[in-house]
Amino acid sequence: MKDSQSKGKSLTSKTQRSRRTLLAAMATAPLAVGLASSLGATTVAAGKSNGKVAIVTGSSRGIGAATAKRLARDGYAVTVNCVENTDLAAAVVEDIRASGGQATWLQADVSDPGAVEQLFDTCEESFGVVDVVVANAGIMHLDPIGEMSDEAFDRMWAVNGKGSFNTLREASRRVRDGGRIIALSSSITQFRTATYGPYAATKMAQDMFVSALAKELSGRRISVNAVAPGVVNTTLFTDGKTSQQIAGFADRTPHKRLGEPSDIADVVAALCKDDGYWINGQTVFANGGIV
Repeated sequence: MKDSQSKGKSLTSKTQRSRRTLLAAMATAPLAVGLASSLGATTVAAGKSNGKVAIVTGSSRGIGAATAKRLARDGYAVTVNCVENTDLAAAVVEDIRASGGQATWLQADVSDPGAVEQLFDTCEESFGVVDVVVANAGIMHLDPIGEMSDEAFDRMWAVNGKGSFNTLREASRRVRDGGRIIALSSSITQFRTATYGPYAATKMAQDMFVSALAKELSGRRISVNAVAPGVVNTTLFTDGKTSQQIAGFADRTPHKRLGEPSDIADVVAALCKDDGYWINGQTVFANGGIV
């Protein structure tokens, strides 16, 4: 991971400050510039644009990929992120390109503060500014508390807890006034199911993060919220479950189906619209009524 990240440009603090000052001056005219292939980034041809820019972490597949594509469809230039699935991240960018949107991607482990800074640098170098950040990257390890290994616990907190913190901290510094910051929580915080305890705790942290950050950004017109999906048809949910177990969860929802990644992406997109401005510091439960 460090080898991959080291291919990016090495910037001094002074250079970063100078560049960010310049970028702020160009905020009304975002740019889409090519990135060195060594960054693992691809900038696509310009399409329709609303003049705004979004970063979606963990967006090579599942809810993250659906969110990146939905925001691109709404006119955002999007920075896609992955930690391992570089081929899938590139495919998301190509899908956005095929639809006439703008996108770039970067491999970055959100548990590493330096990698998160580079992710934001890449976005700003490509498009000039940052208006929306969706902290979606996350992993899940399930075990009874008495059986969970230190390694599994530490890695889950590194990605879900510290990784989200790193992303939200950088977002608080770089998102333009009037923007949006969204973290992915989970409805499992309400189920409180056996074996889900440590994972649910990492997701409940998102609820606390956004509630505090919304107040800390007072006066900047930046709305900060969490979205808490329920049972969604992604590998994060379906892996390790039998078809009968999955069907049972679907039957428990009033709509009698699993959620789809696009259902969650639609909720995120709604929060990013002007009409979503007054929702701030909240956790929005997007679970089809299962809880």
